[in-house]
Amino acid sequence: MNCKKVTDYIVSWLSGYVAGCGAKGFVVGISGGVDSALVSALCARTGLPTLCVELPIHQASAQVSRAGEHIQRLMAEFPDNVERAAADLTESYETLLAALPKGNNYELTTANTRARLRMTTLYFYAGLRGALVVGTGNKIEDFGIGFFTKWGDGGVDISPIADLTKSEVFELSAYLGVTSNILGAKPTDGLFGDDRSDEEQIGATYPELEWAMEQTAAGARAEQFEGRQREVMEIYIRRNRANRHKVEPIPTCLIPKDVRN
Repeated sequence: MNCKKVTDYIVSWLSGYVAGCGAKGFVVGISGGVDSALVSALCARTGLPTLCVELPIHQASAQVSRAGEHIQRLMAEFPDNVERAAADLTESYETLLAALPKGNNYELTTANTRARLRMTTLYFYAGLRGALVVGTGNKIEDFGIGFFTKWGDGGVDISPIADLTKSEVFELSAYLGVTSNILGAKPTDGLFGDDRSDEEQIGATYPELEWAMEQTAAGARAEQFEGRQREVMEIYIRRNRANRHKVEPIPTCLIPKDVRN
């Protein structure tokens, strides 16, 4: 990948989109992971106001410290347009859960609730500033296996890295000088109050999923492979099918004229 050309293209795309819609900059939630680090670095390079927001909810301390260090570094590099904000949502999250019942799929449901609470907060900041909420999802997560929360981290205005695989995200992040502690951290969604990784939840690594995405795009089927390759293909295909509702438009019931009359 030509990192300079890709960087210039995304930065230009971001700037052009803002100019076209009349927004006044960007709001990015910073998790301490590589995706949000890359997106915030790209937004900062537009020269437009970029607010980096920390949104801890029972967050692992390592994630919080990585997020803070990244924002400090970005503010030092772009002092004229990068700002920092923090909203500890832990108490709000616990208050919300106290008013709601427990039941099946409680752990996953509460994890998704964290993501949706963060989305609401990012839009609050964006509303105050007339800014856009910028998505941090990559191609594998957003269009491969749907590894995001609908109306949570998937609730954004624009998605600048949604056409980059996770491997490309790491490559471009290294090019832009994202710190080694972020580049070396295992990817995690940070939604469960512990340090479990994305790969532990999914059952496959991102390079494996990228391979499976290429194979399925070429028309391959899981049964054409054996061993670990078949297992990865089955994981990819199962998640892709189950999460199509996240990436496709909301189904709309269009009533035919002969039914109306």
